[in-house]
Formats: sequence, structure tokens, C-alpha cells
Amino acid sequence: MINNKTIKKISFNGIVFNNFVESDFKNFIKKKGLFLFPSGPGLSNLNKKKKYLKALKNADFNFLDSGFFVILLNYIKNIKVNKFSGYKFVKIYLKFLQKNKAIKIFCIDPDFNSSKINKNFFIKMGLKNSRINNYVAPLYNKNYLSDTLLLNKIKEIKPNHILINLGGDTQEILGLYIKNKVNFKCNIFCIGAAIAFFTRKQAPINNFIDNNYLGWLMRIIFNPIIFLPRYLKSFNLFLLILRNNIKILK
Repeated sequence: MINNKTIKKISFNGIVFNNFVESDFKNFIKKKGLFLFPSGPGLSNLNKKKKYLKALKNADFNFLDSGFFVILLNYIKNIKVNKFSGYKFVKIYLKFLQKNKAIKIFCIDPDFNSSKINKNFFIKMGLKNSRINNYVAPLYNKNYLSDTLLLNKIKEIKPNHILINLGGDTQEILGLYIKNKVNFKCNIFCIGAAIAFFTRKQAPINNFIDNNYLGWLMRIIFNPIIFLPRYLKSFNLFLLILRNNIKILK
């Protein structure tokens, strides 16, 4: 088995993944660009999602968010890498915000209720109301995504960090759209439902569940109608990894 300490990046289907650990946070948080956390279900249908694949290929940082992906790399390709989930990122990021309260954040939320919950959550953490901006996203057409109102607000506010809290496949495309359209550099984090694990709007995930790759199970228990079909589809990822050459990058 190839040791994870010697692996910095891997390439899968033209997508570069960073093999990060928690201690890397202080370094990558200083860098500007598009940060993505591709899920197992998202990765399982890459060949059918050209816009999604393009976003992943053009991201500045792709995290190994999917425990299923990490397990398959280990057992099929004999490559041991570190799982760095959206949950883990947000947990560390929240501590970072408490020490850096001057940072201006811009949340893109799926609905008004989520927007209100997220804003109140950051305020309770000690962030000033003036440093938190929220935008409720419309229902986007992933094939022809455009939102000039959002771009105008971002250009006016000029946030340090943009947190996209939308569903997979859409948020990555939106993240690339923003990156290509704004005229200043910032951090764009596509964290999906990860913030909702902390506001308790999503399944109750904790460190034990995340470290033992059980997040998928908790989400199925919490909402089986939505998540059971989604995770069943992710088994196609097994065939993709089996058929594709995984490159270890220096």
C-alpha cells in the first residue's frame, strides 16, 4: 500500500484531489479560489454531468469528502489517502472564524428559513451582524446557470469568504460561475449541507460518525426518501475507480 504521508495529490478522471489533513488548514485557508467537497453520489455519475465535471476540473482545491471514495481507493487501487469531509472542514472553520471575527462572509442558502438559521448561528458564535451577508438562491438551471443579481451583490459587498450551502451538482457549477465572473479574489467554499449539521437542520453528525465514515447512514436514517436512492446510485463509483487509472501527483 502506498502510504498517505507521501501523497500530496491524486488525479482521478482528470480531477485533482488534495490529500489534506487538519494541520494543513492554516495554510490553505489563506489561499484564494474555489474549494469543493465532491460527494460519492456526485462522483458516481461524472460522465453524465459535463458542467459538474468541468467545475471539479477547474476548482483550485478538491477535498476527499467521500468516505466511500477513500475506501475504494484504499481497497481497489491500494492507495491510502485521508478523508477530509465538509463536516470536518466546517468544524475547524468555525473555530477559525471565532478567532478572525473581522472576516466578511457571504452565505448562499437554499431557502429563507435556512438563511435565517445560518445567520443567527453565526451571530451566536460572536460574529457581528454587519459581517454576515445572506442570499437566497433561486432554482438554478444547471445547464444555463446565470445570476446577475447575485454577482452584483457579491461585487458590491466584496466578501472575504463565500459559503455556498446548496445541493451537490449545483453548488459546484455556481462556484465556478462566481469565480469566473467576480473581479476580485476571495475564498469560495462549496460546503453543501455541512453547516446544517451544526445548526441541527440536518442529520445529527458528530466526530465519531464522521471519523468512522457513517455520515451517509445517519442521513439515510434522518431522511430515507431523499438519501437512500441517492446513496444507492453511488455504487457506480466502484466501476469508475476500477476502470480508471488513478495518478499520484507530486
